[in-house]
Amino acid sequence: MKKRHLAGAIALVAGLALGLTACAPGGSTAAGSSRPVSTDVSGKDVTLKILDFWQNDEGKWMDAVVKDFEKQHPNITIKRTTQDWGQVMNTVNLRLADPNGPDIALVNNGWQSMGTLAKGGRILNLDAYSKLYGWDKEFPDTIARQLEFTPDGKQMGTGSLYATPAARSSLIGLYYNKAILDQLGLPVPKTLADFEKDAAAVKAAGKVPLAYGSQDKGSATAMLFALQNLYAPADKIGDFVYSSGNVPITDTGIVKAATDVKKWADDGWFTPNYAGIQYADAQNDFLTGKAAFRFEYTGSLPFSDAQNQTFGYVQLPQVDGDKVVGTGASAANLAISSKSKNPDAAAAFLDFMASKSAAQEAVDHGFLPLLHSDLTIPGGKPELATEITAQQALDKDNGYTPYFDWSTPSMLDTIGGQLQQLYAGQVTPQQLADAGQKDYDAFQAQRAKG
Repeated sequence: MKKRHLAGAIALVAGLALGLTACAPGGSTAAGSSRPVSTDVSGKDVTLKILDFWQNDEGKWMDAVVKDFEKQHPNITIKRTTQDWGQVMNTVNLRLADPNGPDIALVNNGWQSMGTLAKGGRILNLDAYSKLYGWDKEFPDTIARQLEFTPDGKQMGTGSLYATPAARSSLIGLYYNKAILDQLGLPVPKTLADFEKDAAAVKAAGKVPLAYGSQDKGSATAMLFALQNLYAPADKIGDFVYSSGNVPITDTGIVKAATDVKKWADDGWFTPNYAGIQYADAQNDFLTGKAAFRFEYTGSLPFSDAQNQTFGYVQLPQVDGDKVVGTGASAANLAISSKSKNPDAAAAFLDFMASKSAAQEAVDHGFLPLLHSDLTIPGGKPELATEITAQQALDKDNGYTPYFDWSTPSMLDTIGGQLQQLYAGQVTPQQLADAGQKDYDAFQAQRAKG
């Protein structure tokens, strides 16, 4: 198994089969064209325009990466245009159609974004660069699959590579307040059974086990998606999301996960009046010590230096066996505009964004890295260390699953609404799954019509 600059024992599984023929040492031919590609970007001065959504602390990380890259490539200047995520996503298609638009843009996964851009020829097919830089052997196949589409944009999770991951990840898992657990004499849970035992004890002590609000449909699904991974094989979840084969939604662990969350709600484990609690308020309840646990996306909780000492994160293993499977992806995906006049320089930057240097800068700025394990973890950040440990467990088992809502443009809204009805006793876990399958089938019928 090929490793990407790993000195330790964590091996990343290679899995892309991109059969391209090199036309010269250090170069190959871009898929679908006769234009040669090369890793040699020295020589003429180049300015690369990048459209991204990294601001505040994330912006400082990006600035540090850019500085490192420009130091290695003094003839290349990076010019960033930064807006919030919504602005970037809403305008990226038009900007990439502009000959004077960005050379590189951060693009979203899924049918409506990357699929549309690939189909419309807005972003480059990166197969030749993948072969040239060794991405086809170095990226875990469960991560690379998230960035693949067929050139016609009709099939996700297979075909050609249209973006590369930044060396930062985003996961869904279980956060805990160690101060509360210590106060009650409870261990940090290592399994789902451990968590349920702890949660019952927290409830018996008169405290709230889970900081949770279901008023916002989209964010309310994080806990459900995290639990799916404890019950279903990673390939089943992936094949459903990517529409590969005929995997029914009932094979994705969603019924068992919905059964769990319904029981927890009925047992009073959630924040009181959770149906009227907004996402930000539930986060604040957890951060201020009003609950012992929270299922959440990594990077979403702004821990202070003091909180970094008392909070932690765990990626629970599957119920049957000890394999670690979890929802995870790159924190952002970088694509090259098909109109870029400097694609070789752009590809060099994409490679650098996936490098150990970029990953180390992520850790140094308090973010979770991706693709690399032999990193120096700054002292005084035990919470970040627990996230990195969880990340390495996913790396070891190649256990990444895509975000479940990528399966259709409307799945997040459908499942979020069904969860609200589930908690209210208006639908069963099976009926929740049936609604998801109906949404999925309708989208597949739409896809079939072109």
